[in-house]
Amino acid sequence: MKIALHGLSLKQEFLQDIKALFRALEEKNFEIHVTQPFDRLLRMQGNTGLTYQLIDSNNKMASMDFLISIGGDGTLLDSVCQVGALETPILGLNTGRLGFLATVTTDTIKEAVNHLSSGNFQIEERSLVSLDCDRKLFNGLNFGLNEFTIHKRDTSSMITVHTYVDGKYLNSYWADGLIVATPTGSTGYSLSCGGPLLSPKAKNLVITPVSPHNLNVRPIVVSDDSEICIEIEGRADKYLVSLDSRSTSVSPELRFKIKKETFSAKLVKLPNYDFFDTLRQKLHWGLDMRN
Repeated sequence: MKIALHGLSLKQEFLQDIKALFRALEEKNFEIHVTQPFDRLLRMQGNTGLTYQLIDSNNKMASMDFLISIGGDGTLLDSVCQVGALETPILGLNTGRLGFLATVTTDTIKEAVNHLSSGNFQIEERSLVSLDCDRKLFNGLNFGLNEFTIHKRDTSSMITVHTYVDGKYLNSYWADGLIVATPTGSTGYSLSCGGPLLSPKAKNLVITPVSPHNLNVRPIVVSDDSEICIEIEGRADKYLVSLDSRSTSVSPELRFKIKKETFSAKLVKLPNYDFFDTLRQKLHWGLDMRN
């Protein structure tokens, strides 16, 4: 089987873990390929002695059976962009901090590779959010796993975000911004702004205001079959829009349509993984400092 490795950063302290990953993959006769960003990181470490092939075109990515994302949740979000509509299954190896999406720890590398080799895993499909705009943004990568966000840029003045759902007027949010999050993204920026948590299998999107002027304005959950249209009004000439960790400035005359993408992200989940266990561990539910 062919496997791709992708990463955006590589600390010296994790180099031994990467070598252990290569050894485990080679023992199971995986054909190892790496993306260009991860190849640059390995070269910066000097002579690592690692043997692999370089992925330098989308055609090569199309032949991969799996992709291992090496880093934190931000790297996994970028891995979704590397795969795109190919829907190559992604396994997250956590060398970052939170590890909400990248759930495999460095001390279970060999076990994880054994599960991949034997087929002892499940594929969890995660819905993506898609952006349609009057002009091309994000180099055509108009989808994200977590959320679409519009935010004020460099002024203290709030913005007004006129929002419509399936052509029906929802609200004009006086706020610092607005988030449209997927179920996966409900544990991210939307959560920090007071949005609800959604199960990954929920067929919904969450519309969450960022620091709304009216305190009675609350997040709302809508069907992921909905089309959400957004118009901006404010005093500034430019505003920020983002898809996951990618952001760019836009002018206020642009109009945005957000809906569920036609393809999904396929995440590899190994035995004993449970979303609710992850919630309790990462959010420290049930812990009391008095105990």
